[in-house]
Amino acid sequence: MMDRFVTCKRRKLQKDDEVEGSNGSRNQSVGTSEENKHVNVRPNPDSAVLKPVKWRQYTAENLDCKYTVLYSRSEADNLILECEKSLSYFTGQMAQVQVFGKWHDIPRKQAAYGDDGLTYRYSGNTIAATPWTPLLENIRDRVSKATGWTFNFVLINRYKDGRDHMGEHRDDERELQPKHPIASLSLGQPRDFVFKHAQSRGKNATRKIAPVTINLEHGSLLMMNYPTNTYWYHSLPQRKSLLGLRINMTFRKIDPSKMTPVT
Repeated sequence: MMDRFVTCKRRKLQKDDEVEGSNGSRNQSVGTSEENKHVNVRPNPDSAVLKPVKWRQYTAENLDCKYTVLYSRSEADNLILECEKSLSYFTGQMAQVQVFGKWHDIPRKQAAYGDDGLTYRYSGNTIAATPWTPLLENIRDRVSKATGWTFNFVLINRYKDGRDHMGEHRDDERELQPKHPIASLSLGQPRDFVFKHAQSRGKNATRKIAPVTINLEHGSLLMMNYPTNTYWYHSLPQRKSLLGLRINMTFRKIDPSKMTPVT
């Protein structure tokens, strides 16, 4: 049976005007003093065909992120329904992570898609990309047009409700192309996305740097630009009161010359 969030969204479609993501974000999240500044995407050597998008800027020491609502409500509703019909998620050991030498079940579902022959290693697993589906190709191309960057791999996380979560980590694996941004598309239940500086985490923190929290809306796109992942950890904390389904897609650029073979 389809998730409560999607059902409620469908009921509201008759009452709400569609708002195209390219017209800007209605996000009410906590950020920096510059969060309402709109900036245009600038061309780069890895650019695709650009689509004008207004971005909300989040900045802090060595943190550079941009945020927009890329899909209208009706588009995002359709996408999450199509994802539920067509995506296949890992099982067995591929649905676990290795922490301090021990294997633990991932508190969410995961899948990976991408160009032929690509692999990605994280949390003790080396995974081979499943070939792009037409749905994911369309989403990837729209993200590329909006951002001006190309991507050859996507890691997908499915959170059945607010109990599913992701711990603090950095996307700094050796396979990732240096200085290439990561584009994070969110569908479904809005959730808090929290950044913490590496020097201000835990009992051994050496500095006091305020965390940055962004509320990721249904249909939104977050660009994590260099050097954010070098200095900042990010997480999706538990929010047990939230009952809705969320699907997140993080589009990346993998350097084939640095891949770990699948064994």
